[in-house]
Amino acid sequence: MDSRVSELFGGCCRPVGGGNAGGLRGRGGNGSGGGSSKGRKKNGRHRGGKANNPPYLPPEAEDGNIEYKLKLVNPSQYRFEHLVTQMKWRLQEGRGEAVYQIGVEDNGLLVGLSEEEMRASLKTLRRMAEKVGADITVLREREVDYDSDIPRKITEVLVRKVPDNQQFLDLRVAVLGNVDSGKSTLLGVLTQGELDNGRGRARLNLFRHLHEIQSGRTSSISFEILGFNSKGEVVNYSDSRTAEEICESSSKMITFIDLAGHHKYLKTTIFGLTSYCPDFAMLVVSANTGIAGTTREHLGLAMALKVPFFIVISKVDLCSKATVERTVKQLERILKQPGCNKLPLLVTSDDDAVTAAQQFAQSPNITPIFTLSSVSGENLDLLKVFLNILPPLTNSKEQEDLMQQLTEFQVDEIYTVPEVGTVVGGTLSSGICREGENLVVGPTDDGKFLQLKVCSIQRNRSACRVLRAGQAATLALGHFDRSLLRKGMVMVSPEMNPTICSVFEAEIVLLFHATTFRKGFQVTVHVGNVRQTAIVEKIQGKDMLRTGEKAVVRFRFIKHPEYLKIGAKLLFREGVTKGIGHVTSIQVINTGENNVEEGISSGLVNF
Repeated sequence: MDSRVSELFGGCCRPVGGGNAGGLRGRGGNGSGGGSSKGRKKNGRHRGGKANNPPYLPPEAEDGNIEYKLKLVNPSQYRFEHLVTQMKWRLQEGRGEAVYQIGVEDNGLLVGLSEEEMRASLKTLRRMAEKVGADITVLREREVDYDSDIPRKITEVLVRKVPDNQQFLDLRVAVLGNVDSGKSTLLGVLTQGELDNGRGRARLNLFRHLHEIQSGRTSSISFEILGFNSKGEVVNYSDSRTAEEICESSSKMITFIDLAGHHKYLKTTIFGLTSYCPDFAMLVVSANTGIAGTTREHLGLAMALKVPFFIVISKVDLCSKATVERTVKQLERILKQPGCNKLPLLVTSDDDAVTAAQQFAQSPNITPIFTLSSVSGENLDLLKVFLNILPPLTNSKEQEDLMQQLTEFQVDEIYTVPEVGTVVGGTLSSGICREGENLVVGPTDDGKFLQLKVCSIQRNRSACRVLRAGQAATLALGHFDRSLLRKGMVMVSPEMNPTICSVFEAEIVLLFHATTFRKGFQVTVHVGNVRQTAIVEKIQGKDMLRTGEKAVVRFRFIKHPEYLKIGAKLLFREGVTKGIGHVTSIQVINTGENNVEEGISSGLVNF
């Protein structure tokens, strides 16, 4: 890390083991504040006759949601309109969020502005934001004093606006960690707005079953929401808000997927990671027990599925400072091992949280570490700052490309709701789904697809008319017979002509196996929302596999065909045996032209 940039932007942020992790990172677009960039650069280097070199940020990029501006003082009307258009583009790139660095040249040179110039620039920025219907929040200010006797500042500003074509920006965060590490309690504190009493009161609202309340252990997958409004303020269930009110008041929504920590519920945890497509994972580690139980396994799952993760060390109120430091060092040691190759970043201030959020989204090797307490509330605000600024992984172009494709909805949950009928929950992986749309669902045990109609849609417990690619929701299907549905099915557009298979090949790496992995071995295969036992039919070019070896393996599902796509990530397990890979080919089952049937409450009727 460049020490000058680190000093300038939050010197407390300490990346462990070196590397370029600290400081402000920037991407942006064309245009600064006016005047010649070359002239300013020359003056910036030599003003005051000092020999030290000024700190730099990476040069602007054309895409992305981060914009550099030297100054925005009294622009002409034409210039102002151009700046507003530029802001719209940045907001579109960030799906409703943009970050402006004021006092920075296009080439990344940190020049800084006087107090008067900064005040005028922020006033212009506020006018620009009002023009596009956005709000601005100052994230941080720092002085630049490398070449001038006059104090000069640069300011980092968050601009946020709810995009016109969607309700709010939604990020999904899977919550991992060993049993009793404080996952559900932390979520309860974040989403309810009240600290825990030290005996688990905060988590009671998250549990779905009586045995979970009695044992204090999560066994199923539950969802909790935390909102942020356009000014960056927390919106949660405090002040007796309903879920619908939270959705209406929020510009950005964090959906936490609370997963089970106990080893006997591992298949549920894996299903949550593979089927719900989380954007990020939060690994919760108890400060007093350190890395224990399933912590390593959950860390390995997140890495195998390439889900970016950050770490929260909880229960710091129960431990001495030395114990917390020992847990931090234990985590740092594991993260820096060759298998992980991560750069730990301990967050101890608001500046660190801002830096960590930006670095985390841009570099897959950065792993922020938070130390907090759900009882005393220590450092909870740092986690909220981090979640507020955390940008989406996909840009607007990737989102648009997904929405242009045909509709495909993964079925993860199935319910029967009184007076509503059959309801399915899951994620729309591509296309757009509207109320009243006709889709087909399958495959059934004999490889058929059934016709159905989407009666209504709910997203984060509030009504929604249109569902877009990447969003999770529940769809009401009216009187469609629930017994015809199962987890792992897909609902697709009738024009898609979906391909199904019982036999497929995958390139795998055997992560661990006690003896040798041979033909005839049975494993539980997870591919997206598909979870089924498969038998190994063939290992290409080898008779057997040992731990750490790679091969192309042919699998056959033992129960019924599934809908798979080439390139899909695959994870398999059986006892202590574990492996990862991706689907390379499928043997398509030809069900003929009439492979779509109509599903009604009384049974199946050909159409």
